[in-house]
Amino acid sequence: MSKSILTKKILYWYDNNKRKLPWRKKISQIKREYYTLVSEFMLQQTKVTTVIPYFNNFIKNIPNITALSKINEGKLLKYWEGLGYYSRVKNLKKTAKIINRNFKGRLPYTIDELKLLPGIGDYTANAIMAIAFNKPFIPLDGNVERVIKRLLNLKSISQTSKKNLIKQKKILGISVRAGDYAQALMELGALICKPKTPLCLQCPVKKNCKSFKINDFEIIKQDKKEIDKFYEIKVYKKNNQFLLIKNKKFKFLKNFKIFPMKEILIPNDLSKALNFKMSNMNMFIIVKFYNIKRTIPDSSWIDSSKLNNYTLPTFTKKIFRYLDKHK
Repeated sequence: MSKSILTKKILYWYDNNKRKLPWRKKISQIKREYYTLVSEFMLQQTKVTTVIPYFNNFIKNIPNITALSKINEGKLLKYWEGLGYYSRVKNLKKTAKIINRNFKGRLPYTIDELKLLPGIGDYTANAIMAIAFNKPFIPLDGNVERVIKRLLNLKSISQTSKKNLIKQKKILGISVRAGDYAQALMELGALICKPKTPLCLQCPVKKNCKSFKINDFEIIKQDKKEIDKFYEIKVYKKNNQFLLIKNKKFKFLKNFKIFPMKEILIPNDLSKALNFKMSNMNMFIIVKFYNIKRTIPDSSWIDSSKLNNYTLPTFTKKIFRYLDKHK
């Protein structure tokens, strides 16, 4: 099968099976640029189904690059609250300010200029070039990488390295509908070429897939090594209020409000520890109550019955939910 036929088959499947996503609407070019920028930042390390309501609320309240560049950071974080990885939204605003100042509110038109913007790496730059500008770029997200691995039955570490996948993506060909084709490949990976249970009989290119021919669909994943970390959280309570601090100590959730906490050695009894996953960190947390005896810097009292009035990371909200259940 030639590359052009493979491309046409994937696009035909996409036209008949694509999901209706808010950033795929028929809109003006300037809106397409903005919608692509926001959605791609949100989709970094986050599932499509999770992103949809956040995206809709975000663009409703922050409708364009200029508004994004000028919005108060507290409000901005509130619209992002719950999505996690908050460095993304901070970089998004930095990027908006640069675009508004240096490019008259329009996305730069070259991949090299895009890569100079905060929070935009190789994948995001390729996605913007394809989706916003219909240029023949193929972004390599996890879904597209999986399609390539299965089409070519790539297994070894050298075969599945990012460098080799960039080289091998030429098998996918190009299309004059570059934006649609980039999204079609991502959609194919998300809906059909799934990590554990691929729906091969529904795949438009199964006849050209080496993995399908030999009935071997296992994806060798090079996981980040999980790190176990142990913490003690100090809970200070005054009536219905709890003391939180601005996190300047830990790399995670930098500058966000968290309960005072410290890293500890592995406790003797982990049965009562809370367990959280944060990136590749496996956190075990012991909760202890303390009486406040002195002023704690960068602290504030938070009313637990009015949590929606505050911008808090999901991590902190989970601690609040635990405390509510164990009154």
